[in-house]
Amino acid sequence: MNVADLTGLELDYWVARSLPDFVREIYFTDSGETVAVRGNDRGKPWDGRFEPTTSWDAAGVVLDRAVRVELRERREGEPAFCAGEFIGSQHAAEAYGATTREALLRAFVKSRFGATVETMLRQPQALMGAQAELAAEPSEVGDVEDVPRPDAQIGDIGSPPR
Repeated sequence: MNVADLTGLELDYWVARSLPDFVREIYFTDSGETVAVRGNDRGKPWDGRFEPTTSWDAAGVVLDRAVRVELRERREGEPAFCAGEFIGSQHAAEAYGATTREALLRAFVKSRFGATVETMLRQPQALMGAQAELAAEPSEVGDVEDVPRPDAQIGDIGSPPR
């Protein structure tokens, strides 16, 4: 997939994947509609939603890694533009977007992975540098809803199923 086409959830995911010095685990919340991460960014623990496409607080972790960045706001009929160099990146990158934040995030991902990325993994995963590994194998049975039992006591494990 072209980095120039990434938006929303997919762009949030690839920004998280681009931050192995910060993000240890990536998982999804809100029925898979939101990227969430566990990690530690320069002494600040983070365990929850990570939406840099909609939050400057989250996008700030990208700006903190900028060595040089040039942003140009969207002009009539033109997309926003970002050119930047980032700590830990292989090379400088340029990108366009509907907003300056989107252009910044695309430039950051492009500086780490190049012009294309793989398909987003929609499963919990652990980051090992630039590589992601599934954190847990999905159950062969599939998702089984735990049926409430009004007669059970708190902490009652019950007998194993037969």
